[in-house]
Amino acid sequence: MRIALFGDIHANLEALEAVLKDASEQGVAEYVCMGDIVGYNADPSACLEIVRAMNCPTVKGNHDEDASGNHSLDSMNPVAAAALEWTRQQLSDEQRQWLARLRMVRQVSDFSVVHSTLDQPANWNYVTNRFDAMSNFSYQFTQICFHGHTHVPRVYMKADKVQEVFTDSVTIEDGAKYFINVGSVGQPRDGDWRACYVIFDLDHQMVVFRRVEYDIAETQRKILAAGLPPMLAERIQEGR
Repeated sequence: MRIALFGDIHANLEALEAVLKDASEQGVAEYVCMGDIVGYNADPSACLEIVRAMNCPTVKGNHDEDASGNHSLDSMNPVAAAALEWTRQQLSDEQRQWLARLRMVRQVSDFSVVHSTLDQPANWNYVTNRFDAMSNFSYQFTQICFHGHTHVPRVYMKADKVQEVFTDSVTIEDGAKYFINVGSVGQPRDGDWRACYVIFDLDHQMVVFRRVEYDIAETQRKILAAGLPPMLAERIQEGR
């Protein structure tokens, strides 16, 4: 069986549709969403409704939390805050309540999923290197945990020590633990503009990263038409 794990959609409808089409063509049977369905881009309601209709295990991201609340966004990056203020206006009260009810951590089959980290999931800490990953492994009771949040695909492996594995696919080894960042559907930040997600092949115990092209010009057009900060249209082209 193949499971697609995708997240950091950030209201990018064209990227989400392209990823789901690619996953279907790859024979995916089940889906898991890593959170941050909304924020930054111009289709928060449409993306949220697609994920809801899939009825797949979904964890809450920080933008999901901020979009569902009424708290001040003054401490945030001004561009992200402006996009979230706009996003709040696009979502119905019922949609915001659905986001608010999402859990921080889920166990699916025999692996776990979280948006940020297992040690303090509500603090939205970033794992950007193997030293950051060390504390997470202390709280990881499944062999594999998938996460997102940094928008950068990464594999951290713990055997005799914690190391970062640079690869497009990884075969799960007995006796090792894995903390795997699935990348971002809607706003990659690793220099590659294409949408990113992973497929976990349970039969072969292999995780494969997928990159998918989408109609980025249409996404950029919508961002500008919505009056969102222009840099949001620029950054998705640059993959940053």
